[in-house]
Amino acid sequence: MSTATARHPVALSYAAQSDVVVTPDASRVQLALEGSRGTVGVSGQVKDPTLFRDALAAAFAVLSSDLRYRGRDRTAYLAYLMKQGKRASAQIWEAQKSFLDNALEGEEKKDAVLDPVLTVDPDQVSLEVFSRDESAYARLAFDNSLFDKREAAHGSTFLDVPQDLPARLDRLRAYAPVVLEAHVAPAAKAAPATEPRAPRTVEVPHAWLRGFLQVQSAATLPATTCSIAPIDLYNLLFALRTRRSKKAPRALRFELVPGAPPRLVLEPWEQVLECHGGPYTGSAPAVVRTFGRQRLAALARLLPHAKSVHVQLLGPGLPVFWVIDLGVATLTLGLTGWTESGWSSAAAFDALMPRDVPEGLAEKLRLRLRQDGPLPFDVLTKDAGAPKDQVRAALQLECLRGRVLFDVARGTYRPRELMPTPVDEAALRYGNEREARAHRLLGDGGPGSGEVKLTQVHDLVGEGTRIQGEVVDREAVRSFFPSFTMDLEGRVKDAGCGCPHFRRSGLREGPCEHMLALRLAYARRRAEEEALRQTPEGRKLIRAETRAYVRRDPATGLEQVYRVSLDGKVVALTWGPRLGDSRHQRLWFDSDTEARTAYFSRLEKLTADGYIDAASTLV
Repeated sequence: MSTATARHPVALSYAAQSDVVVTPDASRVQLALEGSRGTVGVSGQVKDPTLFRDALAAAFAVLSSDLRYRGRDRTAYLAYLMKQGKRASAQIWEAQKSFLDNALEGEEKKDAVLDPVLTVDPDQVSLEVFSRDESAYARLAFDNSLFDKREAAHGSTFLDVPQDLPARLDRLRAYAPVVLEAHVAPAAKAAPATEPRAPRTVEVPHAWLRGFLQVQSAATLPATTCSIAPIDLYNLLFALRTRRSKKAPRALRFELVPGAPPRLVLEPWEQVLECHGGPYTGSAPAVVRTFGRQRLAALARLLPHAKSVHVQLLGPGLPVFWVIDLGVATLTLGLTGWTESGWSSAAAFDALMPRDVPEGLAEKLRLRLRQDGPLPFDVLTKDAGAPKDQVRAALQLECLRGRVLFDVARGTYRPRELMPTPVDEAALRYGNEREARAHRLLGDGGPGSGEVKLTQVHDLVGEGTRIQGEVVDREAVRSFFPSFTMDLEGRVKDAGCGCPHFRRSGLREGPCEHMLALRLAYARRRAEEEALRQTPEGRKLIRAETRAYVRRDPATGLEQVYRVSLDGKVVALTWGPRLGDSRHQRLWFDSDTEARTAYFSRLEKLTADGYIDAASTLV
């Protein structure tokens, strides 16, 4: 069986159904927990019912969200054309096939995702959800101070969420006392009692588990952090709600300058939102573009309760974490690089896999967390007796196994058993069989290894990057020449390859392994060049690259873009406003060394003049 169709069976058995009981005198929220994990639960009277209701509504909104594009069914229209004598039989067949595929996928999807995970810790109770389109992860944590007369049994298990539970939660009113009861078995005093749910086995696809666990694993990576005020989040959501973009790029751009408040820029309108949450405290300026901004609409329900908002930016194509501080509660929203989890993000997820981990280190850290509870990274490193990079890789591995959770809001690691048995990280290494073959072509081990060469990389100003390469496929005993254009949003167009897979179906069944290998090779070369160019020895090896620098005039608010390219003995310059006409200049030199010296001197002068290196945001 291929990794694309592999599934992880999970048996679920609930003694009751979750329900909300509302009476004139009080309300009772009865949450049914899965019973195979032993005694787990929490109960108490909620001090702030309005916050409790709105926070749960926001978490359940993330759980049910699905922003994937759904084509319209035209079966009835094509049947009408056939009755009129039109030759539409082929179109009717294709429409019916598409309609049935979507319908069956929707039925299968009902039992293709896990129920939310509820974890009771000594200091808080948390709820984790993952959206149906596999692009948004949310963790809602309630502090102990939110409850009166709190009683708890620590542990992790699944939570039953009937389809009508979010609507019933909306019936909670702040003027009446609200009591939370989350137990494996219904409380004896709970009335009326709900009927038990029939036991069922959920066949969770490995692709779903891969996204769920890798988003959490991404939280352990180094990040650029900035803070904005709740009114800034309101302004952002209002701008997104009142306008729609019909063309690319559709990014949310963060402009971060040390000592200055962050700026949010909405593309393609270049609408600038000045933030009021305090100055950016990073050591170096940065410009980071993020995509899938419509998913932030789930945070609107929390605006009346928000105290502050923190954003963690991991880098282009990697997840972004929004932490909403609600006082006695915290919501952490993790968004993947793209709403559509397409193959453009394959290279980004490649960076989320941990490096080699010394044997026994991951298990040692997990046992320490189970014994002493939530701990920060520095404490774990001090007691582990291992280098920081190995400790971080070991914790990242445990996150992929589902046995450790990184609390982004508090910066601590927590023990959390997602499954009764640990998830095999090898089964989550690749999204499908073609991706596994692509890694073998790159020489990552296994039979069928090959060689991948980047032959041409063209920077298309205002459009993206054109990538061409040669892939030596030793298993097929021939070479292929894939190529594609990656636009400003990371999407791929104008793709081509001579392999049988692409000649048969193009991109309708996804990219071939040769395109995936070329995409991964390009991402890895970019990472290597970025590391090399920080050293004098590495700069001597650079013969061709393009960097873009930006600067915003504080008086007019207009942004200037300065692009510098090195190509052998030629240095090309392009500068001007982002939305407007640009000026161009080409400089020829007698040797590569002179051109390289002039190129880096130009970059240093731009930095001294207040320009920000934003090459990754424009390519």
